[in-house]
Amino acid sequence: MGARKTVAVLATLDTKGDEARYLREQLAKLGSSALIVDMGVIGSPTAEADLTREAVAAAGGTPLTELLREPTRETAAPVMIAGATKLLRSKVDAGEVHAILGLGGFQGTGACCQVMRAMPYGLPKVMLSTAASGDTATYVDIKDITMMFSVGDLLGLNAFTRKILANAAGAAHGMAQVEVELEVHSGDKPLIGMSNLGVLTQGALHAVECFAERGYEVIVFHAIGSGGRAMEQMMKEGIIGAVFDYAMGEIADEVFGVLRAGGPERLTVAGDLGLPQVLCPGGAEHLGILVAPNEVPEEWKDHDYVFHSPVVFVPRLRADEFVRVAGDIAARLQHTKGNAVLMLPKDGTGSYAVPGGPLRDTESDAAFFAALKDGIPDCIEVVERDTYAEDPKFVEECVERLIGLIEAH
Repeated sequence: MGARKTVAVLATLDTKGDEARYLREQLAKLGSSALIVDMGVIGSPTAEADLTREAVAAAGGTPLTELLREPTRETAAPVMIAGATKLLRSKVDAGEVHAILGLGGFQGTGACCQVMRAMPYGLPKVMLSTAASGDTATYVDIKDITMMFSVGDLLGLNAFTRKILANAAGAAHGMAQVEVELEVHSGDKPLIGMSNLGVLTQGALHAVECFAERGYEVIVFHAIGSGGRAMEQMMKEGIIGAVFDYAMGEIADEVFGVLRAGGPERLTVAGDLGLPQVLCPGGAEHLGILVAPNEVPEEWKDHDYVFHSPVVFVPRLRADEFVRVAGDIAARLQHTKGNAVLMLPKDGTGSYAVPGGPLRDTESDAAFFAALKDGIPDCIEVVERDTYAEDPKFVEECVERLIGLIEAH
């Protein structure tokens, strides 16, 4: 067994002091140390903190005494989140904290997860929550947070909550023991980020094989909103050093405000950072819209469409709509100052749009490609090919062009 690990426990000790104490005991039995962080403001702590609420508030920029003058969640929560983030990030960077375990209901889960999202990828993050049975997207967002449903409320110890808390302690302790490190390839073999959609999967699999043959590893991201944003966050954190942005359905959905919307930063980060990037507008010719099973939205009944699954409706964009997407892509690519190639598969940007496909529309494609070429910066090299996005030869050229950009620097 290696050195003793430290698990930071985030809790409001005025309401969850018993639970925090119990977690400290359970972690000690397992062989880990607890670093208890008090996120509470109102009420008196009922357990001893290693990082007190006074220390957390001070690190967040406002003394606890000031927060207590007219205490509200709206004013206190941002201070306590900022303070806990600052203190824990310092300890994580120093190698003094090896996992984070949070406890909470709606308010506590939101606060703890916001702290966790500010921590690096790979650091174990376990959130024991009454809210973990519902939609957890707002809590997890694009970070590697493990959500665990507490089933009962976290208000006092009993036979059931002791078992659940012990399980949560075991999960955090076990993750902290893992010796596999997040290795970031640098130098002449950076880790490559690649976006993908179901309509591009065969091409993506071939790209991964081609990169592997040249000694490169690839992280593939499902480009349904969270995927593309996670890819770009990893660029910011220095994990990803080059990009094959194969799928741009997140831009189309952002323009129309539907399922896979990638957010305002999507397609700008690699350009801002100057990373080598090969771009392809894969899957941008259609939208993804969440619907009741097999229900066609009224406003899209006059479009060609398919169902990607019973609850994901996929309408084909017409020429004027596809040109709007081209304009948005071009605007985002203004961040790119070079070191980039745009690959255009003129015979189909995804499996639905190839010859014989259910969403084939050559007129719309032609208008899109023309608008895109007209709008992007001159520093981006444009390569047009009379083939489809999953053509093995097209994919191989994308791979070789990205490797060329990497090896030229």
